[in-house]
Amino acid sequence: MRTAGEGAAAAVTRVAQRVVAPSAPTPGGELPLSWLDRYPTQRALIESLHVFKGRAAGDDAGDSPVEAIQRALAAALVSYYPIAGRLAVSDAGELVVDCTGEGVWFVEATACCTLEEVDYLEYPLMVPKDELLPHPTYPADDPLAEDSLILLVQVTQFECGGFVVGFRFSHAVADGPGAAQFMSAMGEIARGRSAPSLEPAWGRDVIPSPPAASVGPLPIPTELRLQYLAMDISTDYIDHFKARFLSQTGHRCSAFEVLIAKAWQARTRAFAFARGSPVHVCFAMNARPALRSPALPDGFYGNCYYIMRVTAPAEAVSDAPLNDVVRLIREGKKRLPAEFARWSRGELEADPYRITSDYRTLLVSDWSRLGFAEVDYGWGAPVHVVPLTNLDYIATCILVRPSAHKPGARLITQCVAADGVDAFHQDMMRLD
Repeated sequence: MRTAGEGAAAAVTRVAQRVVAPSAPTPGGELPLSWLDRYPTQRALIESLHVFKGRAAGDDAGDSPVEAIQRALAAALVSYYPIAGRLAVSDAGELVVDCTGEGVWFVEATACCTLEEVDYLEYPLMVPKDELLPHPTYPADDPLAEDSLILLVQVTQFECGGFVVGFRFSHAVADGPGAAQFMSAMGEIARGRSAPSLEPAWGRDVIPSPPAASVGPLPIPTELRLQYLAMDISTDYIDHFKARFLSQTGHRCSAFEVLIAKAWQARTRAFAFARGSPVHVCFAMNARPALRSPALPDGFYGNCYYIMRVTAPAEAVSDAPLNDVVRLIREGKKRLPAEFARWSRGELEADPYRITSDYRTLLVSDWSRLGFAEVDYGWGAPVHVVPLTNLDYIATCILVRPSAHKPGARLITQCVAADGVDAFHQDMMRLD
């Protein structure tokens, strides 16, 4: 178990910042965003850290990480030219991408330590996250520049030759698979390709725009402060619950279903919700398979997901055998095609995309299959990827891959208050 805390912070120095433009001319003009791209919460910049080891001793040929990634970024922006633009408001009053070709803010930094000395950025972080994320000094005459930016990148080199790539990526332009697709394109170019193997496609007109779709209010900050907790889950743990579900139901289940059911149950118990009180788990599902006529073009990198909500009385989660909770998750996933179709036609009264600070709701994301763990700039795949959250009053649970040398899964949670962390963790580790 790892909880957020204070570490012996290592000094990071930002040595240069610049705007990296596409390496060749690109089209101009405005591009429309979809209804989902324009959803109010999408204006957020999604932050993550990607940790890479250095090359083996004696293998120092080629560009440095900064040089390789900056060159790959400039080349990738030729195909992904909208990312080099800026978010703007059209004459019709809608959010669009203005393809200005201005480029992406790129920050170069150094750290006065090795990655081993800071435990490869395992939690608790021994380097403050904001030291590793791109926070340029903007011109004095443009103080609100960040409101329109689509992507910012920082490469921090460590004394061991390893490095960390910090991304801040606008959710209005790309969802998780889309962001990973762009990073993979950068990796291909850094390793020698002249252009991405998968040609990107805009295709926002294919995303449904439901008539009179409701948009719920933005999350309201609360006094509740939820604690960060990272847990590495062994394959034996996962296989135990999967085998038990198979033996008792005759059906197979996934690691995601097991872990989310376990987290939902352990959290419900830790909070001791009153019997009859409704509790919810919401998880984002890739909606690309649900779009068939017309289908999304290959290379699409915009938002195409649906948030599935599963609701049950508190006791149906806390007191039930885990298999029953897994079954609730599975039944919710099966509703995706029909429910997404109903939303597309404007038949849902509630807003499925609403993010809430209601403490009875657990919001789940699965980063383990998005493609971030396969990105390679020439130094191999990352040791691990660290998703970052900034709102400690919204209950979240993120499934990621563990460090490269560890099997199993990693569960990053921020879903219980300080006085419930121990009970939550103990319940998560139980095999009954």
